[in-house]
Amino acid sequence: MSRSKLAKATVTPGEPAAIYCRISHAKDEDQTGVDRQERVCRDIAERLQLRVESTHVYVDNNRSAWQRNRKRPGWEEMLKAMGEGEIRHVIVYHPDRLMRQPKDLEELLSIADDKRVLLHGEANRRDLSDPDDRFILRIEVAHACRSSDDTSRRLKDALKDKAREGTPHVGNRPYGYTSNGRAIVEEEAEIVREVFRRYLDGESPMSIAQDLTARAVPTSKGKTWNPENVRHLLSSNFVARVRIHQGEEVGVGTWPAIIDRGQWDEVQRLREYRAKQHRDTQKRPARNYILRGVATCACGTRMAGTNSGRYAYYRCTRADDTGQQKCNRSVSAGPLEDFVRDVAIKVLTKLDTSGYEPATTTRPEADVIADEKDREKLRELKELWLNDEDFTTADFQAMRTPIVKRMKERQRKTVRRPVVVLEGIAGPEAAANWEKLEKAEDHARMNAIYRFLFAAVIVRPPTRRGRGFDTDRVEIEPNPLD
Repeated sequence: MSRSKLAKATVTPGEPAAIYCRISHAKDEDQTGVDRQERVCRDIAERLQLRVESTHVYVDNNRSAWQRNRKRPGWEEMLKAMGEGEIRHVIVYHPDRLMRQPKDLEELLSIADDKRVLLHGEANRRDLSDPDDRFILRIEVAHACRSSDDTSRRLKDALKDKAREGTPHVGNRPYGYTSNGRAIVEEEAEIVREVFRRYLDGESPMSIAQDLTARAVPTSKGKTWNPENVRHLLSSNFVARVRIHQGEEVGVGTWPAIIDRGQWDEVQRLREYRAKQHRDTQKRPARNYILRGVATCACGTRMAGTNSGRYAYYRCTRADDTGQQKCNRSVSAGPLEDFVRDVAIKVLTKLDTSGYEPATTTRPEADVIADEKDREKLRELKELWLNDEDFTTADFQAMRTPIVKRMKERQRKTVRRPVVVLEGIAGPEAAANWEKLEKAEDHARMNAIYRFLFAAVIVRPPTRRGRGFDTDRVEIEPNPLD
């Protein structure tokens, strides 16, 4: 790059910058660890006198940039910060750490068009608004994409050859086998045979999971069983020594089988039959559960709408758990919705929105104080990381992650309520206006109003027996409307 080109890309000392680090799970040509990448980038920032806040260090560890459908949270967060004008400089160890797909580069350039973003590497600097630099970057990324495609093709060919040879393909340890999948763990194999036998005898995955949990039988990861674990085991081709590649059976595996192929086929046919029966029973008009996101179990978990066939319910989402967290609490949907509807109409009738801002944001004072304390902790961690050589980047990230997670969780709980959802609803005619929403079946609008008015509709255990809806078990927690 010429000296005249470098003069165009000016750097003002103290400007905010971001650092991006990535290492792939695959064996790329360059596997420089994220710790060293960040150290190099910190040296570049210090040399250029750029300011890097702790919240603007983005790391995608074990994230491949060439897989088109792979999520990169750090990359997405950085683009968002760039688009909002928080950063003007991006520092990377090498451009291929940042992107290996042309679409990634184009996304970056579209954001950089009006931001005059500079991209800094160990060897050079690119002005993302300069046509010549953009041209060079496109060539570099196209070359990296071609290299990645060649690597991908070789890996796919190798996997196909292994599949045809019957070699086991093992990720997580298969239940009933050693970690490499080549030998049987007999104690677990007995459980596998029992699960298949009981399922063919008519037991459900839920019943089997509950029994295994009661007997303290762990899964391969040492956790308790749930219906999904049982269904996964029943569908496992590995236990029958069936080699699958890209969804197709390609032969018989070279590892020992736990389940006879005939029994395995019989289980698959029974699962298909039961699945078809379930689909047939579900062919009924869909019901809108307008308290979604608001209905909350007393155990602290949100409740989800469900239909037993004759009745609609809101049920605790821990109902399918088999461990100590299991909660079977449910409540009839119709009576609960009618009760909350009446409360909402009473609130709306008395509510005057004339003094409201177009969009109201409500935040508890305790959350504001907690955020300030966490920001101070982040500043202290940053100082420790910069000044203590024994405090590694891994230590810094490990301690930083839970703090940032807490801050994001509090931010998600911040109540942002656009007052426009109440337009034409609130006031003395609230009851008649609500009836219009019901006749129009505007379920989304009704749900938005509930979310505006109420932080939670808490469902507690019943306080009495007998017919009729028990209103005493429902506690409505309002949002502050001041």
